Amino acid sequence: MTYASDPVAKALDDVAPTATETPPPKAVPARRRQRLGELNTGLISTLTVLAILALWATVTHLGLVRGLFLPKLETIFTAFLNAVDGKMDGAPLSVHVLASLQRVVGAFLLAAVIGIPAGIAMGMNKVARGIMDPVVEFYRPLPPLAYLPLVIIWFGIGETSKILLIFLACFAPVALAARSGVASASADQINAARALGASRWQVVRHVVLPAALPEILVGLRIGMGVGWTTLVAAEMVAATAGIGQMVLNASNFLRTDIVMMGIFVIGFFAILFEFGMRGLERWLVPWKGKV
Repeated sequence: MTYASDPVAKALDDVAPTATETPPPKAVPARRRQRLGELNTGLISTLTVLAILALWATVTHLGLVRGLFLPKLETIFTAFLNAVDGKMDGAPLSVHVLASLQRVVGAFLLAAVIGIPAGIAMGMNKVARGIMDPVVEFYRPLPPLAYLPLVIIWFGIGETSKILLIFLACFAPVALAARSGVASASADQINAARALGASRWQVVRHVVLPAALPEILVGLRIGMGVGWTTLVAAEMVAATAGIGQMVLNASNFLRTDIVMMGIFVIGFFAILFEFGMRGLERWLVPWKGKV
């Protein structure tokens, strides 16, 4: 068959790929690209940490920095083992960790239970926003040490003042994140729910809360981080146990190794909570970043 007798065949032959042409590369699935990106990020983070530790070990073993300012890694590890065995101050490290976890987790849960409804109320109701917004915005920028003396005067030196101090630090970011998240629910979604006969509570439960959930979870992550940073200030108030109290006592005796060990312990548990919140975020709002 010639092209003169069949012009359609000639046209198809012109656009068809020849045997020497290379086929286009296959597209990498989006999920695989995401996993590769996470793997690369994790590898970079691991190498960064190892590089910092190597630099630390090199500087301290060469004597470039005095041990008072930057102790050796093995000295910190020895302090950790002594703390675990209770050879440091008579109380094992588990006692200090448990005391600090009770304060931080208790204050954080209290901030979540109160802060999320308060933030949603601020976002949906002008009266609630007018009442709570000035108070939250006033004390939010204040460092906890600024109102620590007032908390002690009002509530004494017991556990109440410690938990309250951490609660106040966690409450503001949680409430403000919830208030900001309410704006994620569009007016069309709310009006459509009301047109279908939804009550005010059903609108909050099925429309506002799911829309605000991503920002609420971000606020909870920020609140947990702020809670850990406030722990040392809270345990300055006549605490007999706690990681912050252990660090403060060690600083009075210039035990930099114990101070660094306490910092590592606090950072370890803070990272655990951070990864836990990230996992909760992936479970509750799997659509985040995909729409």
